[in-house]
Amino acid sequence: MVKFSLIIPCYNEASGIPALFERCQEVFQSPEYEVILVDNGSTDHTQTLLAELLFKQPIIRTICLNTNIGYGKGILAGLESAQGDVLAWTHADLQTDPQDVLEGFKLFSQTRNLQKSYIKGLRYGRSIPDFFFAVCMSCFETLLFRKLLWDINAQPNVFSREFYDTWVDPPHDFSLDLFVYFQAKKQGLNIIRFPVFFGLREHGVSHWNISWKDKMMFIYRTFKYSLKLKRES
Repeated sequence: MVKFSLIIPCYNEASGIPALFERCQEVFQSPEYEVILVDNGSTDHTQTLLAELLFKQPIIRTICLNTNIGYGKGILAGLESAQGDVLAWTHADLQTDPQDVLEGFKLFSQTRNLQKSYIKGLRYGRSIPDFFFAVCMSCFETLLFRKLLWDINAQPNVFSREFYDTWVDPPHDFSLDLFVYFQAKKQGLNIIRFPVFFGLREHGVSHWNISWKDKMMFIYRTFKYSLKLKRES
């Protein structure tokens, strides 16, 4: 019986899929776990590669979206398909190890009130520019919402199905991290952070963190959504 579900959105990650698949096989070996790799509208051969790797694989499965609407949409599609009572997501690029998710599941299982708990990584080992960028974003969101929102895009995120069922109109892009973190704060969940090493990407390239121009576009979209979320909260 599936108890824990991990969602990993994959967009044009064909070069890294074999390593991700192998690592997930090593980490998640109990039928209590399921890993859902979401092909989030990839235009490379990610879908074909997943089909080959997942043949007769009991714990890891995949769902495919025809169009890439956004990072958040891939996660939400995976969550909708998940069977577990405890849900999680992380990135596909192996900058954070799937072992971290297993640690997050263990921490979650040790909390007194599972329905009111939220586990989130806290990154270390980042480059100075990326660390500075995250600090600036954290300070802005903290001042805007008057709630401590730190290292917002850190992975993994682990939470109960009951918390997931409270979400209304979650965003379909990278703002999903902010939305869920803010909802956890707003609902008074017990938020537990734990250290997660954030390494270098071994395969492929980032789909947003390529240049300062991309960062500025990310900042613009985040600010725009943050103000919308503030008005609606």
